[in-house]
Amino acid sequence: MDDLAESLAVTLRTARRDRDLSVNALAERSGVSRAMIGKIERGAAQPTAVLLGRLSGALGMTLSELVARAEGNRLTRRADQPVWTDPETGYHRRALSTGGPLELVEVELPPGTDISYPADAYAFKHQQIWMLDGRLRFHEGETVHELDTGDCLQLGPPTPTRFVNPTDEPCRYLVALTKRNG
Repeated sequence: MDDLAESLAVTLRTARRDRDLSVNALAERSGVSRAMIGKIERGAAQPTAVLLGRLSGALGMTLSELVARAEGNRLTRRADQPVWTDPETGYHRRALSTGGPLELVEVELPPGTDISYPADAYAFKHQQIWMLDGRLRFHEGETVHELDTGDCLQLGPPTPTRFVNPTDEPCRYLVALTKRNG
């Protein structure tokens, strides 16, 4: 067994136990057989991405969080930070850190962009927005927040949201996310 497979086995077993889940309970939640979970936790089987995705989801973790814990990475070099750009709006998202209790995401919102999210996108996360550059009009349910460079907003309970850049310049902000308790 290679080092990553061994580390994945330990990380998965630890995450399951930390959540007071039996192998049976994890199997039921994930749709992965008890036998396969046992093999993965013993390092007797190399899990596929699909299996790890099912298991991490059942544990309330992202796949990247599970793998990052297994790799033991604490430093994420800029070149290794995942970047995604929305082909429709040009919204640019860089995951600065994942895998720990705190996730940091840098966002650049092009001029005039308006992006909405449903309340359930926030069901498991606590978030804060810190403005790095520009202006953002943030709709939190019925409340509208006008954020300028340096402003920091702690989001309230899950509600539908809209991120709007009302200017003719891009705006950049940092989103800090943690898991909600309970």
